[in-house]
Amino acid sequence: MKPNTAAADNPLLVPAEAYVDYAAVRPPHIQPAISALIADTRAAIDAAAACADDPDWENLVEAIEDPSERLHRAWSIAGHLNAVVNTPELRAAYNECLPLMSEFSTWVGLHQGLFQRYQALADSPAFAALAPTRRRIVALALRDFRLSGVELQGEARETYARNADLQAQVSQKFSENVMDATDGWFLRVTDAERLQGLPDNVVAQARQRAQAAGEDGWQLSLHMPCYLPVMQHARDRDLRQTVYRAYATRASEQGDVAFDNSESIESLLALRAEEASLLGYADFAALRLETRMADSADQVMGFLRELAAKARPSAQRDLDELRLFAARELNLETLEPWDVAYASERLREQRYAYSDEALRPYFTESQVLEGLFQVIHTLFGVRLRACDAPAWHADARIYQVLDAQGRELGRLGMDLYARPGKQGGAWVDSERSRRRRGEALHCPLAWLTCNFSAPHDGREAQLTHDEVITLFHESGHAMHTLLSRVDEPGAAAFAAVEWDAIELPSQFMENFCWEWGVLKSLTRHAETGETLPRALYDKLLAAKNFQSGLQALRQVEFALFDMLIHTQNHGLSISAVLDTLDAVRQEVALLIPPAWHRFPHAFSHLFAGGYGAGYYSYKWAEVLSADAFAAFEEQARDQADGTRNVFDPDTCRRYLDEVIAVGGARPAAESFRAFRGRDPSLDALLRHSGLTAP
Repeated sequence: MKPNTAAADNPLLVPAEAYVDYAAVRPPHIQPAISALIADTRAAIDAAAACADDPDWENLVEAIEDPSERLHRAWSIAGHLNAVVNTPELRAAYNECLPLMSEFSTWVGLHQGLFQRYQALADSPAFAALAPTRRRIVALALRDFRLSGVELQGEARETYARNADLQAQVSQKFSENVMDATDGWFLRVTDAERLQGLPDNVVAQARQRAQAAGEDGWQLSLHMPCYLPVMQHARDRDLRQTVYRAYATRASEQGDVAFDNSESIESLLALRAEEASLLGYADFAALRLETRMADSADQVMGFLRELAAKARPSAQRDLDELRLFAARELNLETLEPWDVAYASERLREQRYAYSDEALRPYFTESQVLEGLFQVIHTLFGVRLRACDAPAWHADARIYQVLDAQGRELGRLGMDLYARPGKQGGAWVDSERSRRRRGEALHCPLAWLTCNFSAPHDGREAQLTHDEVITLFHESGHAMHTLLSRVDEPGAAAFAAVEWDAIELPSQFMENFCWEWGVLKSLTRHAETGETLPRALYDKLLAAKNFQSGLQALRQVEFALFDMLIHTQNHGLSISAVLDTLDAVRQEVALLIPPAWHRFPHAFSHLFAGGYGAGYYSYKWAEVLSADAFAAFEEQARDQADGTRNVFDPDTCRRYLDEVIAVGGARPAAESFRAFRGRDPSLDALLRHSGLTAP
């Protein structure tokens, strides 16, 4: 793969201030660009380390930042494309560069000369004269050097480098196996009776998939826009069981063994334990918590168990009610795992007299986006305007983020629909962080990805309320980077905010999806054009905490399992991993999956997404986000139309100034205290989740 590598012909080699033409990027561009940019960055690092002048910001940090920014962008683009428009050629190009980037990253972390220059800067009189943000960047760099093994010598140093390379490769393989196992499974249905209960749009898209494959009937898949409706609405119990089992055994020895992630899980746990030992930590969790708000694994597990204890009474009531309902109303004497979502949806429909599918026509995509953009404008004072910048797929759209004077602050890309070759889930990528270089300002670029049902039959896409919440969640991540006022990339939100606080802005945004005034602005019925009726909103709000106890226990189950497998000083066999999960379930769960369930094998958050020893972050940050939104509730004012206005201008301004705009320029705990005036409290989360005593 050695095509024309001239910079003029390679869209990944544009200057840092330019925009990349995604539509022009091809797999053969990736390896030449990454190799060239690694070489440039290596040379700059060696030059900065060898500089004879006393270290200062310009000859050390800025000297490295220029080439580093271009390399980061090119690799970020390659990773984004690999995740959203995956092809065999693109995957091969990405995997060819993966060991190059891993080796480079390890080389930087082990660079004694560069480490010594940073240490010399920190020890010099010039350090005190630096702005606080720059001092923090230097301090974080020194911490990261130590966590990257810079103080290792001899064989330990070589082992660490080899370990880092292997971890990157195994994580990538884990991710590929999950994607391939998901893409590779389908179920052809020829009897329309088996599809009874499924929403019309799901049936229509299943028909389209079958036709595209040259077959009669319908084709069901494991992608979430198909899988979840099957589990919630298919009346055919055998169909639910078949699809449930396929999803639950993805990427394991219980499914297509070509994609079995058992060995990858064992390898990653062994490599992580070895990494921790090399760096002098008792286990991987202790290593990871060096960069978190939480102080120790014991503190995290204590927090999780306290939350489980508070959620358990509510969860037990949830389950008792569900089992009774399933037996009486659905003739399901034994509630099997593939019955839970189906029975829950029927119970919700009966109790609250509405269904998710009844809401879907109100949440037309264009109206949801219009309402979301209005919330962003009211909260943060910025507007989003579509532009014709080239994107990576016809589904993706690019928006300019403009301030009150019409100046561009950054760009937000949105890619909302599920499709083959696209990684499942929802996330935000940061291609470029805000950076000021002299008079020039490099604006941040962020790409928001979801996996909603695509439009079909010429109709506009329609979202469920849960999907609207997901969109708001990811928009919170995007605003965190796009509205930064931090001019140094080393203190950008995604670079420097502690992992267990990074979910604060995203979870915070979810709260607006429950406000009547906001929700009305998000709705326009696909057929009638009407906004959501108040009566239907009241039912939705009444159902807000439906089974919230069970949901809380499920999140605690995942987080506790994560911490336990990462508080070992050695690797674990896959049987030991599954035994650990079983023990966690016996401790905190009320719903126990079948013995053949292989949840860890597709748990990409832990084994391919950076959340190893960090899944607790979702609940930890939810405490912060709930308490932050409580500040808005405390200043809310009731309106004549029955809504409440939670957008108090002063509270909006303080939230932007003290939490969003500061990025990682200071510890997250300081930012929270600056906004709230105190440390966070668990009370708001318990209240919002309906977990306070009845």
